[in-house]
Amino acid sequence: MTSATVPSLRCRALKVRLWLSVVLAWCTFAVLPPGLSSDAGSAQARSKTEGKQAGVAKKSDKAKAGKRAAGKSTRKVARARKSWRVRNKTRRAEARPTLARAFGLHKASDPAGLRSSAAFLLDVDSGRVLLDKNGGQVLPIASITKLMTVMVVLDAEQSMREMLTISREDIDRQRNSSSRLPVGTRLSRREMIQLALMASANRAANALGRHYPGGLTAFVSAMNAKARLLGLFDTRFADPTGLSGANVSSARDLARLMQAAAEYKILREDSTLDSLQVDTGYRVQRFGNTNPLVHDEQWDVALQKTGYISEAGRCLTMLTRIDGRMVAMVFLASQGRLTRIADARRARNWLLSSGELTKMASAGPETTN
Repeated sequence: MTSATVPSLRCRALKVRLWLSVVLAWCTFAVLPPGLSSDAGSAQARSKTEGKQAGVAKKSDKAKAGKRAAGKSTRKVARARKSWRVRNKTRRAEARPTLARAFGLHKASDPAGLRSSAAFLLDVDSGRVLLDKNGGQVLPIASITKLMTVMVVLDAEQSMREMLTISREDIDRQRNSSSRLPVGTRLSRREMIQLALMASANRAANALGRHYPGGLTAFVSAMNAKARLLGLFDTRFADPTGLSGANVSSARDLARLMQAAAEYKILREDSTLDSLQVDTGYRVQRFGNTNPLVHDEQWDVALQKTGYISEAGRCLTMLTRIDGRMVAMVFLASQGRLTRIADARRARNWLLSSGELTKMASAGPETTN
């Protein structure tokens, strides 16, 4: 290699370096927008990646929200179906005739035009009978049974503060009725009494009987013994809830039972409560009174109890003051959800328009048989 060749090679290497620099610069400015460095390009790439990840996360959140909404919708549909089944079951039960209706007791007439198959109105102050429609007929009384249930509990003088627990033994296996008192609910005995009377809670009533000395068997025996003591010879009890059709009485006997129940302050107070909130341990539940007349300004209700099973129909017993007189009202075997309340209004209107209460006020006391 000659000395002239060396500069020539150096010149070529320099040219190659120059061309490589030009190509590299062209590639950089071709890929990146003007004014951006390679570091800015890396930041933009990271931003794009983060944007894609955020988009994926957003889609995932939307998918989860959709699943939650679908779950809520499914539960809502399930609740609606359950509610429909309960209503449908109730309609089918009410479509079946009561025992009183099956025996034709509903055909009896009365001056007040009542729709209940059996009714009895008594002026408590004078002891005179105001109306008697099949008053001596022995019929199922459903949850009116709970008046005697609470009387027996109070007679035992058990602590009102003692905590009672709803157990599986309190579940209705006979009619499979639902309850808003789940197994495990702990409430005081007084709260159980309140729920049994004003909301007709079957599990509460059964728990009261179960916590009686000697258990349910001893409790039902005490109920029947109390009935005999009060002279209620048409009355028999089979359980503390009234779910059994074997809990029977007559309208005339129930008028006497209400007078005895009115001697207990707790019965008067708790049966006429408008509503009650209790903590079941799962949630705070609000229970309303099953008798809408307790919060009707036109009515002065001192004591009341409602009841329903299919063979008994809709039942209502009530002590109420009308035109200054205390009146015992009993309506049994009403066909239809609103009939017993409508009959109470019919009976009240009849008493006010007929002047029967005025006649009773001017007459002397009479002893009922």
